[in-house]
Amino acid sequence: RMSLEKKPGGFRSRAKGEKRAPAFGNRPMAPRPTRYQPGGDPRALGDVDLARAVAFDVLYRVNVEGTYANLALPKALTEYRLKRRDAAFATEITYGTLRVQGILDIVIAHCSSRPLDSIDPAVLGAIRLGAYQLLYTRVEPHAAVDSAVKIVAATGNEQAKGFANGILRKISRTTPEAWWEKLQPADELAAIAFRHAHPEWVAKSFEQALGGRDELGAALAADSERPIVHLVARPGEITAEELALMTGGDEGTYSPYAVYLPGGDPGRIDAVRDGLAAVQDEGSQLIARALTEAPLDGPDGGHWLDLCAGPGGKAALLGAIARIESATVDAVEIQPHRAKLVQQTVRDLPVTVHTMDGRNPSFEYQFDRVLVDAPCSGLGALRRRPEARWRKQESDIAQLAQLQYELLTSAINLTRPGGVIVYSTCSPDLRETRGVVNKALENHPVVELDAHPLVPNMENVGEGKSVQMWPHRHHTDAMFFAVLKKTPEKLG
Repeated sequence: RMSLEKKPGGFRSRAKGEKRAPAFGNRPMAPRPTRYQPGGDPRALGDVDLARAVAFDVLYRVNVEGTYANLALPKALTEYRLKRRDAAFATEITYGTLRVQGILDIVIAHCSSRPLDSIDPAVLGAIRLGAYQLLYTRVEPHAAVDSAVKIVAATGNEQAKGFANGILRKISRTTPEAWWEKLQPADELAAIAFRHAHPEWVAKSFEQALGGRDELGAALAADSERPIVHLVARPGEITAEELALMTGGDEGTYSPYAVYLPGGDPGRIDAVRDGLAAVQDEGSQLIARALTEAPLDGPDGGHWLDLCAGPGGKAALLGAIARIESATVDAVEIQPHRAKLVQQTVRDLPVTVHTMDGRNPSFEYQFDRVLVDAPCSGLGALRRRPEARWRKQESDIAQLAQLQYELLTSAINLTRPGGVIVYSTCSPDLRETRGVVNKALENHPVVELDAHPLVPNMENVGEGKSVQMWPHRHHTDAMFFAVLKKTPEKLG
């Protein structure tokens, strides 16, 4: 028996039992669920358009389940097959809502009869999504309000529809400019933080690292700009010039291995799939290269160490350079799952991965070059994770600085006299950068080398010997690194 299947221009025969081909991709979509569960299938949000439904679902996962938006959103866009325009809209309202969430909460709290912490998370998420559209986009107010209220009802909070509607209508009756004027703090620093949607303590941290407020607004604004993708051309495999020609990108400004990708999915690039290139911020490339270029006392024995290697980007670049220089790299990572990521990233390179604590690793020999890319607050990469600025707590800095100092101490002990240590963080906070380095200089047999010659084309990286990069100056993450040389004994 045969059945008929319609296709453009007529019908074709389909044998009994033959599966219908999916309309898109290689597999059919799962059936649409009839009831939405927060953090579930966004298609169950009734007649809410799919772009807003996906955005709301990702917001819920981020704020309630602790998911990372830069992982959850691309997966959802693919899974639910949003087309280009809808995908762009979902991306804008998801990342935008997360970037300014603290400011949205100030406005919502002003309009709410209840404290925000007493509002159901799904209801609050829908209100935030609607408020973002009202205050930061050109979406028609009725569309922003109506869709948010529908989301509230679809999450099982039918009784909260009037509450959400009232808040959003109140927000819509005042212009964004009037809201900012009304709610902006009187204190100058707090006002700058408010205008650029950052916690005040983060703005203060940046101000101290910049040495004043002249560039503070620009530095904070850069955290809300989407960074372009940086690729690294693996030395010995492919040159940056070749990679740029293959991808249609531009060669980097500072790193000899960097290529700026104009757009598209880097995972589809043949060179990336084949392991000849990878996605890596240009600042990270410069730090790994600096370790290999820093001057030693005596010959380089070819024993290099990456003490905090996960997820493996710098270890892979070090391994590629080490292969050219007939050196070897030991890579240490304390978390087993991250150690596996390192192992996958450095395959076929002269890198040995160890799962151990970098504060007390079991090596019986010393190294010529040691990299300490220490765990940090990540304040230098806020543009890559829109929710991060509101998740970070200043109270975490002291604990992180202690861990960083312990790791740097371990690195110094593992370095031979005359060898070098590069200490780096993806944070400009002085407590994580100069504070840790200065403490090591006071207590250990090391001297600081001038790191500026190791980034010869990069200007305005700080007045001292260390290097501080900034997105608004260099279009890298706000990365810091200092170079220390081990002395035979403590000087002074």
